[in-house]
Amino acid sequence: MEAVLLIDFGSTNTKVSAVDIEGERLLGTAAAFTTVETDIGEGLAEALETLQRETGPLTFVKRFACSSAAGGLRMVTSGLVPALTAEAARLASLGAGAKVVRVYSYELTEEDLAEIGIINPDIFLLTGGVDGGNRDCILRNARMLASCPVAFPVIIAGNRGTAAECVEILKNREVIRCPNVMPVFNKLNIEPVQEEIRRLFLKRIIHAKGLSREQGLISGILMPTPSAVKRAMELLARGTKKQPGIGELVAVDLGGATTDVYSVATGLSTAGDVILKGLPEPVSKRTVEGDIGMRYGAAGVLEAAGTQRLGELSGLTASYVETRVAYLGTHPEALPMTPEEDALDFALAAAAVETAVTRHTGTIEAVYTPMGQAFVQSGKDLTGVSRLILTGGVVIHNPWAKEIASHALYNKATPASLRPKAAELYIDTSYILAAMGLLAEAYPDYAISIMKKEIHVYGT
Repeated sequence: MEAVLLIDFGSTNTKVSAVDIEGERLLGTAAAFTTVETDIGEGLAEALETLQRETGPLTFVKRFACSSAAGGLRMVTSGLVPALTAEAARLASLGAGAKVVRVYSYELTEEDLAEIGIINPDIFLLTGGVDGGNRDCILRNARMLASCPVAFPVIIAGNRGTAAECVEILKNREVIRCPNVMPVFNKLNIEPVQEEIRRLFLKRIIHAKGLSREQGLISGILMPTPSAVKRAMELLARGTKKQPGIGELVAVDLGGATTDVYSVATGLSTAGDVILKGLPEPVSKRTVEGDIGMRYGAAGVLEAAGTQRLGELSGLTASYVETRVAYLGTHPEALPMTPEEDALDFALAAAAVETAVTRHTGTIEAVYTPMGQAFVQSGKDLTGVSRLILTGGVVIHNPWAKEIASHALYNKATPASLRPKAAELYIDTSYILAAMGLLAEAYPDYAISIMKKEIHVYGT
């Protein structure tokens, strides 16, 4: 047996999974509190001890890890026009597994600069202008960033005619030059930037958060956790040369602080006479709702959905909903112990899924032209996607998982939202998506085989 250990250093828990690659099977999983404030190895050791009580002693031929510990990879981006280069910068950052804290458009102000100093991002992505286009905005923003007293690396990925000058302006801080994220109008080129974000993650985050102490125990920390989940989704959808994937899908990762949504689908219109608006959507897309979650993000769910909506979903009074949500925000470890607490957790999960998938999905609206009525689509049309995957502690063993998932689907009450109309529900019962994304880097065929065995159609 050749055992491989897969580690996810999360903000709250360190999760470990052991797989037998020869047998293409999951051996076991375990988790322990992430001890990032002291020695992160303590949490890892505890998780391994728990794991091997289940599996027996194991000798690992490889150990791979991903991390979102201590808040993950926090990024700030800036671009020129909100719907174009600023949006391209945001898509590049999210696709690389970052948490985009702030997006700026046009020229940075003194107030913006003060805010950036307070945020103190792990990386700043500076974009603006197509190649041969606007020069002034990105050059001014580079000068503003040069005066910021807080040290953070800057990736320059805007108008290539300004790149050398931007590097010179920012020479007193770490600067990485990349190809333009939007070299020509409405054409994205985000992969080079994503590779640099990943490289900086390895260099800056891993060492800054104390994970470097574990380098002797693992073969490599390969990527941020969201990148690992995204890699798993791509593999499961598309397959490998040796075996097919399951096809287009949408996945929702419902956490305590955030809710991530992934889609692997072309997102092209399923109807005729549709005009596409905005940037072309990537086939593989990730969005993160940093304000929406089951515990730290409970207040964000309340704000997005409203007290009345949570009351309708839970059958609870407005007073109870508001009091309990406030408590959960300061007690993230709290588990539901009463029927009322169970009901509110259901309502929070359903509303979080509904809000996050709606924000991830495109919209369609009717417009009237001299040639008659037409339809304008912004974002991805996911109405035809027939597979929905749910992961996250709150849904893995939840008897209401199907009801929670139904809130990701098309609703006649919001006909403009292009969410899936009908989808078969899959549950990541062993919480292994991040682990499988890691495994896919070295062993993609084994990873997809294990996912097909472990990520079950609901009710089977």
